[in-house]
Amino acid sequence: MSATALLMATAATNAAAADTPLIERPDFHSATGIFDIDALEALGRVSEPRVSPDGKKVLYGISYESLEQNTSNRELWVMNIDGSAQTRLTATPKSENNAVWIDNGTRIAFLYAGDKGTPQVWVMNADGSDRRQISDLDGGVAGFLFSPNYKRIVMIGNVKYSRNAADIYPDLPKATGRVIDDLMYKHWDEWVTEIPHPFVGEFDGNAIVGVHDIMIDEPYESPMKPFGGIESFAWTADSNGLVYTSRKKTGLEYAVSTNSDLYLYDLNTGTTRNLTEGMMGYDTCPAFSPDGRYMAWLSMERDGYEADKNRLFVMDMQSGEKTDLTDAWDYTIEEFAWNPDGKTIWFIAYHQGVAPVFEIDVKSHAVTTVAEDVADYTSLSTAGQLGVVTMRHSMLRPNEIFSITKAKKKGRPAEVRQLTDVNGYIFEQLTMPTVEKRMVPTTDGKEMLTWVIYPPKFNPAEKYPSILYCQGGPQSAVSQFWSYRWNFAIMASNGYIMIAPNRRGVPGFGTEWEEQISKDYPGQNMRDYLSAVDYMKQESYIDPDRIGATGASYGGFSVYWLAGNHDGRFAALLAHAGIFNTEAQYLETEEMWFANWDMGGAFWDKDNAAAQRTFAASPHRFVDRWTTPIMISHGELDYRILASQGMAAFNAARMRGIPAEMVIYPDENHWILKPQNAVMWQRLFFRWFDKWLKK
Repeated sequence: MSATALLMATAATNAAAADTPLIERPDFHSATGIFDIDALEALGRVSEPRVSPDGKKVLYGISYESLEQNTSNRELWVMNIDGSAQTRLTATPKSENNAVWIDNGTRIAFLYAGDKGTPQVWVMNADGSDRRQISDLDGGVAGFLFSPNYKRIVMIGNVKYSRNAADIYPDLPKATGRVIDDLMYKHWDEWVTEIPHPFVGEFDGNAIVGVHDIMIDEPYESPMKPFGGIESFAWTADSNGLVYTSRKKTGLEYAVSTNSDLYLYDLNTGTTRNLTEGMMGYDTCPAFSPDGRYMAWLSMERDGYEADKNRLFVMDMQSGEKTDLTDAWDYTIEEFAWNPDGKTIWFIAYHQGVAPVFEIDVKSHAVTTVAEDVADYTSLSTAGQLGVVTMRHSMLRPNEIFSITKAKKKGRPAEVRQLTDVNGYIFEQLTMPTVEKRMVPTTDGKEMLTWVIYPPKFNPAEKYPSILYCQGGPQSAVSQFWSYRWNFAIMASNGYIMIAPNRRGVPGFGTEWEEQISKDYPGQNMRDYLSAVDYMKQESYIDPDRIGATGASYGGFSVYWLAGNHDGRFAALLAHAGIFNTEAQYLETEEMWFANWDMGGAFWDKDNAAAQRTFAASPHRFVDRWTTPIMISHGELDYRILASQGMAAFNAARMRGIPAEMVIYPDENHWILKPQNAVMWQRLFFRWFDKWLKK
């Protein structure tokens, strides 16, 4: 269908937004021939591929940003399973999200914010016709999941949580004070006034009726903030039961614990049963086998540790027996999907600097690598005999959709086929950087995989400025990730050699490597950073006098710590959303389990040697050694690491007489998300480093 026809078909839906211009694919023509800010902003962002029940089609979304409107818009597309006949289904001024096939592939359900401005569940025919709203949940719907028979639905909605002034003193309707008597009153970027609950309703094909909160009067989240979504729910095969994820704790108990459980709610009796009682870490992402006999889920072992190994567990729903399928596999699972035959499970995990697709046998627990490239896979939608539809990205290309078909003969490689090329017209105009894997010796006799990204048309006879990248998390992968903020391709395209070490603490190299960083923030991982810099400095093409360092969150902490401990290695620094004063951070952050585990405990516990080491090595204690120009960036809506941390670091630098610049975003959180702010951040990033590293 043409865009004009689609607009006519949805005219009634969009009447209130008729004057809002559609955000379309830009007519991009590179003015520089390299991957610059304009190219980054022009990219189409591919997401959420979903294979139809008959395995013949793929539903997916593409979004584009508009700097003028300072927002983005996502439209729905469909194609054949081989990538042919790519067809746009929607053309509306507001995004369609969370789209799934229903009614055996004859219709599509999705979230859309209509005239009222709050997202609700909508449905349309598979060809985009007969579009209609079917839910009317107060406050809107944040996610939904239909039951296997499509007659029931669970929707994520919000319920009131905390008291406001009017609740306590009705005669003071304009009072704005919040009365707080326990912890977890804020979360990442919000004051907690509402929490998500699961609402279940009946679907008669035209509307959702009989909607009710299955956790009514319970002061607990489901899904869990801040990142939990519809993956937190699973319907039983008979559509009569719903499994949901919840951490049934409040206040201080919630703030110091990661012990969530999986609960089975029986829609016929209204009763709830805890399926994972006694399992003390995060239990998340339930998914039933095709025959409904088994439930798989991700489970961490230890309470209070968010980066514990994500084990893949399976429960026999008849006997209740629980089995760890990954007891002999020393890596953490990111996501998984049942094979339609129920005998194996596909999964993705970080492994040696990349994120391949694996398959595990439910009986033997044998793990097989299905597809591995110098790339990261993400998202799994099984496609019967074909295999799986997924997405793949690297440091040089954003997500595109791929299919993976296992070879019929054992020992043969799987067939990996690219289905979409949304951004090919952009990249064919550009000369891109190159990526190289280096193995760097560390100070304790190990080897560390370090990614080195070289500028376009790199000439080893020349000398280049370089930047050390410090990863956040602290236990987040330095894989072949693609980021719209921390984008190595755009950094290298601006003339910098990027050094990205898989230092101690990152996943993909076994449990020992990943866990070493806990309670050792200023220790081995900092020596790993310096090892990578010293190793690369030996190359004739790196100018040792023009090396910078940058990072966000824990990466920002790393920059602040290195500022006082780099012994002249760096000529310029940039920290975003970093921890400057660990004592203040211990009490300012919201999820106390994070600080307790990573820092070792409270700073007032003088008998706790691990905690005392952490706080004695806080970056703010080394300000007297600061000599290097530093730029600081922070969002005022960041409640994980308060903007006051960045302000304190900036003030310290200026009081020491060190060249410094600070940018504060009053409307951003831990990340920089709004398009114009994102472009501003990129411009300031290069303005700062160019000033100090290219002179």
